[in-house]
Amino acid sequence: MRAFVTGSTGYIGSRLIPALLESGHDVVAGMRDPDRASEFGWADAVQVRHFDLEEPDSISAAIASTDVAYFLVHSMDDKGFEERDAAGAHAFADACGRSDVRQIVYLSGLIPEGVELSDHLASRQEVERIFLDADTPANVQRAALIIGAGSTSFELVRRLIERLPVLPIPKWMNTRVQPIATDDVITALVDAGTGEPTNGHHDLGGPDRLSYPQLIGLIAEELDVRRPRLSIPGIPTGLVGRVAAAVTGIPRNTVVELVDSLRHDMVCDPDPRSEQRLSTREAVRRSLNPNRSGTDIGGDHQTADQADPA
Repeated sequence: MRAFVTGSTGYIGSRLIPALLESGHDVVAGMRDPDRASEFGWADAVQVRHFDLEEPDSISAAIASTDVAYFLVHSMDDKGFEERDAAGAHAFADACGRSDVRQIVYLSGLIPEGVELSDHLASRQEVERIFLDADTPANVQRAALIIGAGSTSFELVRRLIERLPVLPIPKWMNTRVQPIATDDVITALVDAGTGEPTNGHHDLGGPDRLSYPQLIGLIAEELDVRRPRLSIPGIPTGLVGRVAAAVTGIPRNTVVELVDSLRHDMVCDPDPRSEQRLSTREAVRRSLNPNRSGTDIGGDHQTADQADPA
C-alpha cells in the first residue's frame, strides 16, 4: 500500500507515519512546508510533497499514485474554521475522485446524538458527510478524548492540574467520556487503510467510561499531585474555555471549542474491541514517561516529541 498522509507534521499524522512504515507500507507525507520534514526521524524514509488545501493544484499533485489518503487536518485555532474545513474536505474529496486513491481515511470525533452540537463537533460531522457522499469510499474513525503526551485534549487537562492550586469543576462537566490511547488510535488508522475499501463510520474508544471529574482525578493521581476540587454551578463554557487557555498556553479558540464539547456524553456504541485496548490509567502512565520518542520509527506513540503542536 502507498499511503498519503495529510497533517503529517501534526500530532496524529507524525505518529501515524512511522506506524505505516513499520507495517511495511510506502508513505507520502504532505505538508505546506516540506522543509519541516527534517524535524522528524522518519524524514528520509518517506517521500515529501508540498500540500496545501487552499491550493487545489497542490492536492492533485500530492496524492498522485497513492492508494489510500489519510485526512487528518482540522483548523480550530481561528474563527471561521467550519467554512475552511468544509471547503478543504470538498477539494480533497474531489481530487481523490479524479485520482487512483481507492480509500479515504478520516479521523473525526465522537458525535453525540439528539443534542445541539458545539461548532467543533458540527464541523467534524459536516466533513464526515462530505467524505461519505464523495465518489471515493471513506472510512471515518470517530475518537473522543485521545490520551497521549502532546495531544491537545490531554495536555489541556494535564496543564490545568499542574498549574491550578484548586480545580473548579462546572456542573456541566459531570458528563461521561470514553478515552482512547494514542497508540490505539494509530493502530485503528493503519487498519482502516488496509483491506477492501469501505464507506462508513466507526467509533473508537478504550475500555473505560469515566466522568470528567473521575478522569481528572486519575490523571492527578498519576502526576502524584493533590488538588482540591470545587463544584461551581452556572458558569458558562465560553468563560471556562478562555480562562483555561490563559492558564495552559494552548490557543484560545481551540480550547473554547474543546471545552464547549464537554457538555455532552462522549461514549461509543458497544464494541468488544474496546475491551482489548489500553486502559485509561495505563495510557496516562505511558504518556507521562519522560522518554520523547513519540514520532520515532519504533518509538512509543504515547510519549512526547519535540515537534508536538501542543
